[in-house]
Amino acid sequence: MILRDYRKEDANVIAGWLHSPEEMHKWSADRINRFPLSGDDIHRNYEPQLESGRFHPLVAQDDQKRLVGHLIIRYPHEDDDRSVRFGFVIVNPAFRGKGYGKEMLRLAVAFANDHLSAVRIELGVFENNAPAKRCYESVGFRAYGARECELPIGTWVCTDMELFITADDAE
Repeated sequence: MILRDYRKEDANVIAGWLHSPEEMHKWSADRINRFPLSGDDIHRNYEPQLESGRFHPLVAQDDQKRLVGHLIIRYPHEDDDRSVRFGFVIVNPAFRGKGYGKEMLRLAVAFANDHLSAVRIELGVFENNAPAKRCYESVGFRAYGARECELPIGTWVCTDMELFITADDAE
């Protein structure tokens, strides 16, 4: 598996992985409030952030060059270049439960360390997304807080998680 930079044409593939409003909100929280989601919706959301240099959308490809996953890495705090946040993490439904998410996250941790000099990574996961939470924990993320999020389809509890990068994590 490799991580590569997101391209506009990837957006249609990613949008096709979201089959319900619930899946869409688990993926985007309240950042994109439109279902069904189109590739144009994703790209329009990303486009203004791409110019900042503080937003890095990536896709995971397997050995056959199939898109198997996607995530973004961004700097959540303007005055802190040592912390980044993973978001919009998703694995192609055809590849879930087979270790692709874990491998994609490991590659993303290495990318954050090698290319962004991050020492801390944070993310949020909804409590109703237990498989994603287990995947994050398997990579080394640990919960440090929880909050309620008002979404168009209800109030969900979000667990905030973090990972501190050590030399061993970046290998």
